[in-house]
Amino acid sequence: MADSPEVMNIRQASKYLGVSPDTLYKYVNEQKIPAFKLGNRWRFKKSRLDQWMEEKSSEAEVGVTTKAKAATQAAR
Repeated sequence: MADSPEVMNIRQASKYLGVSPDTLYKYVNEQKIPAFKLGNRWRFKKSRLDQWMEEKSSEAEVGVTTKAKAATQAAR
């Protein structure tokens, strides 16, 4: 989604991330995703969301690698 604006509202960010607005509100309330309030509305910077997704994908890769190593060692 290259044409996404740099600052997105809930609807735009949920579409960009591929999650429902309800899920995004949940992540915001649990402080799991970078967001800020402008007035009484949540806003999301595309660059921060991209960085957050990169960090989460790296964590997932490390977790998978660690689990694979543990399974290999347990099989020995």
